[in-house]
Amino acid sequence: MLDVRGLAVDHGRLRALWDVSLEVGAGERVGLLGANGAGKSTTMGAIIGLYRCAEGTITFDGVPIANASTARTVARGVALVPEGRRLFPAMTVAENLLLGSYGAGRDAQGGAALDPVYALFPVLADKARQAAGELSGGQQQMVAIGRALMSRPRLLLLDEPFIGVAPRLVDEILDALARIADDGVTMLLVEQNVHRALEFVARAYVIENGRTVLEGNRAALLGDEGFSRKFLGLE
Repeated sequence: MLDVRGLAVDHGRLRALWDVSLEVGAGERVGLLGANGAGKSTTMGAIIGLYRCAEGTITFDGVPIANASTARTVARGVALVPEGRRLFPAMTVAENLLLGSYGAGRDAQGGAALDPVYALFPVLADKARQAAGELSGGQQQMVAIGRALMSRPRLLLLDEPFIGVAPRLVDEILDALARIADDGVTMLLVEQNVHRALEFVARAYVIENGRTVLEGNRAALLGDEGFSRKFLGLE
């Protein structure tokens, strides 16, 4: 479904990514791991069209999408849940959710399109008329995920979805993500907590200094001495 090859991205005169390659097959849950500043968020941004690709290729369902507009990529079936949620705090929960349908061919469905999101996160139905900025961190993350789902994506990119989320809500959100995946949505997950990520995904890629350096399933990654030393603090 998603194929990234030799991806390089520049932020001004600074090269943020040098050589990132990864594949995500239809129906998979794949992780993207690495230290802070390794290039994980830049990779996600390049896939969705927020950053221009200086080198390399990105294809989705065999169609090149590198340097395509974000609107066009979303319309093809890719959605991003960004790090930090990026909600409009003064707008209501319902208004934030409906923003996810604009530009993706879902506008005409209006409020009826909210029903699947409310079924997934019932608390959002109760708070639909409340300003998003008044919600807890976990509830705001539910809004961010729900907003991405409003475009009915086939590939969901999740960038650090558990930052600022209370532990009691992390499991609730993970359960919801599992239900989304069971409904056929493919996922690429960026997550700092390695154990949490590897419990959710089938396999993962590791980025270091803007380059893909390792790939494997949970057993392979945890059995790699270099990986354990760098990311789990094991000597």
